[in-house]
Amino acid sequence: MKMVTAVIRPEMFDAVKAALEAGGIYGMTVSEVVGRGAQKGIALKFRGKTVPVELIPKVKIEMVVKDADVEKVIGIIRANGRTGKPGDGRIFVLPVEKICRVRTDQEEPEEG
Repeated sequence: MKMVTAVIRPEMFDAVKAALEAGGIYGMTVSEVVGRGAQKGIALKFRGKTVPVELIPKVKIEMVVKDADVEKVIGIIRANGRTGKPGDGRIFVLPVEKICRVRTDQEEPEEG
C-alpha cells in the first residue's frame, strides 16, 4: 500500500475529486493548507498597490491506495488538477507499513 498526498489549487479540487470517484477511488482525507513553492509566493494588486502574498492557499488530499492503483491516481490528479501555470501543486508517494482500524482493532499489513 502507498500513501498518495497531492497538494493542489483549491479551484481544481472539485474536478480532481469527481475524476477520482469516476476512477473508483473514494477514500481520502482533505485539508485546507497554505504554502509556497519555488516562486516564493505571488504579488497581488490591491487598491493600486502591490501586496506580496508569501503563503498561497492550497488543498491537500491524502489517500492510501493499493500499489497497483498508484499510477492511475497520479494520472487522474495530473490530468484534472493542471492549469499549466506555476503553482499547480505536487504529488508525493510514500510507503505504508500497516493500517489499523480504530473501531474494530483490525490491522492490515502491507500488501505485496
